[in-house]
Amino acid sequence: MGGFWPVTDLLGYLAGNWRTERTVRDLASGDEGRFSGTTAFGLLEAGGLLSQESGVFVWQDVPRPAERTLRVLPGGTPGTANVRFSDGRPFHDLDLTSGHHVADHPCAADLYRGEFTVLDADHWRTAWRVTGPTKNLLLTTDYTRDPPADAPAEPTPH
Repeated sequence: MGGFWPVTDLLGYLAGNWRTERTVRDLASGDEGRFSGTTAFGLLEAGGLLSQESGVFVWQDVPRPAERTLRVLPGGTPGTANVRFSDGRPFHDLDLTSGHHVADHPCAADLYRGEFTVLDADHWRTAWRVTGPTKNLLLTTDYTRDPPADAPAEPTPH
């Protein structure tokens, strides 16, 4: 997995289920947390995808259930989208036609800068750097496509 993998149909690429692994590092304190779960990108009736992430987030050795819902709406061309929070507020734009994209999201006094990298047909990564008066975080998420339910099982070694 080297370089970027261009995506011509963003919604088609994302559709389906992904295993989701995230590290959250507080760059000021050195504390680190981990999220492990799934992200399902299902079709929205009006067009686009509903992204539903769920799993367990462990911070300072305390596991907690965690979930997030986003709407990924079609952009102006097939490799692009407008990502919105579940309540419809804008989050960021997304253009993976080159396999790589950087997006900003200002949130009160904080700035979220996301870097999106498509590694291949079944792997992509986001890295969000969060800076502000009280935040200095790096959130890195790796997504691995789940095989379709009707895919043949991997052979078991004897």
